[in-house]
Amino acid sequence: MVETDTQKEDWDHYPWEKLDGRNLLDALERFTVEKGISDIHISPEKEFVRLEIRLHGVLLPLAKLGTRSYIDLVRRVKFRSKLKLNVTNIPQDGQYTFEATGRIVNVRVACIPSRFGETYTLRLLDPKKGLVPLETLGFPKAIHEKLAELVKLPNGLILVTGPTGSGKTTTLYSLLITIVGKERNIITLEDPIEYELPGIVQSQVDPDHDYDFARGLRSILRHDPNVVLVGEIRDMETAQTAIDASLTGHLVLSTLHTNNAIEAIPRFLSMGVSPYTFAPSLRAILAQRLVRTLTDECKADGAQCDPADHNTYNGVKAVPELLIATKEIRELILMNEPASAIEKVAKEQGFMDMRDWGKIFVQNKITNASEVMRVTM
Repeated sequence: MVETDTQKEDWDHYPWEKLDGRNLLDALERFTVEKGISDIHISPEKEFVRLEIRLHGVLLPLAKLGTRSYIDLVRRVKFRSKLKLNVTNIPQDGQYTFEATGRIVNVRVACIPSRFGETYTLRLLDPKKGLVPLETLGFPKAIHEKLAELVKLPNGLILVTGPTGSGKTTTLYSLLITIVGKERNIITLEDPIEYELPGIVQSQVDPDHDYDFARGLRSILRHDPNVVLVGEIRDMETAQTAIDASLTGHLVLSTLHTNNAIEAIPRFLSMGVSPYTFAPSLRAILAQRLVRTLTDECKADGAQCDPADHNTYNGVKAVPELLIATKEIRELILMNEPASAIEKVAKEQGFMDMRDWGKIFVQNKITNASEVMRVTM
């Protein structure tokens, strides 16, 4: 059996492969809560199975499992997430919850067939961890104050962009927290609902039943919302509906997958929306990346800490960049000017990109230069 007091275990050298499926999954679950793990990856190779974790945004090896341990583990995962045990040749998705150290964690399970067996990714979502006030996110004061102003606007489109795992959903919920209960009807459309926020209406898309983002957004607008959060804008129909909503008295918050804030503009236009409707609807675009933050010891003496060692870090903060849609920026969008022209004008107006803010993070010993380069290259 696994020791219940996991604080006494040396997890870096723990014999994961010696545990059976139930105990291995139980131990992994406790480990993720202790260490703040966001994902578990189970990837079979020819002679062993890679067990990896994502800690503070970085994928790290945890163990090499044998075939027996792998079979026991994935069987347990399938059982708990209600996946079909006898199906191995098509992708499957499921979810389950577990409790550890008094906290409830939601697990989203995805598996795909691969060359040497099924590959699994377990994404762990702590509902309480995702609901944090805007002022505690760690954004620079100038960014935090401007975001607080933007979310009070009666209408318009605010976009948050970045790769998967960059904290976009956490930021959006932090924005909503600031206006919940302020005489505004707030409705979200998500895939899936990651965090439960009292005081708002949350709806989950279901493509299998023809309830996608576009159809769901049209339905939501018939429920008299003041603020709408759309989990992601992926296509022209959803984009145009979001724009139309923002032009008719609604504040719309959503996400995109782009490298930075300015690139979100041509990305949005490439979906086929008209610049004549997009330009007047846009209020701001926030881009962000998560950098690992230094431990107190490494802040005091960074020369003694190896940037490649995960023990150098003890958390994450978002490095942001916030593009405000000023009159001049909107005019450039109307003229369908390239991103380079928009960036030039934005810089003249005081826009700071993620690398600019990253330099300030380094100067303030929040993180190191290698972390900033890692996420902004």
